[in-house]
Amino acid sequence: MATKTELIQAKAIEILKSAPQGIRTSQLIKAIQESLPDVHPKTINGTVWKLPATRPEEVYKPSRGLFRHVSFRET
Repeated sequence: MATKTELIQAKAIEILKSAPQGIRTSQLIKAIQESLPDVHPKTINGTVWKLPATRPEEVYKPSRGLFRHVSFRET
């Protein structure tokens, strides 16, 4: 059984993989809340906020408030 944090991270990465232009923080949080309604919103918010630090090999922030999957990073 995965922890709530692991579930949130996996869902966030899944969403980011389908958004080549990236996704804003609020939109990402809203999409995760719709997918995981039983998880407390503040848990989702905190996990998303820490995502670039906890999963730098998968997620980065090209600008403030924008999350993007590393497969779409410009070289």
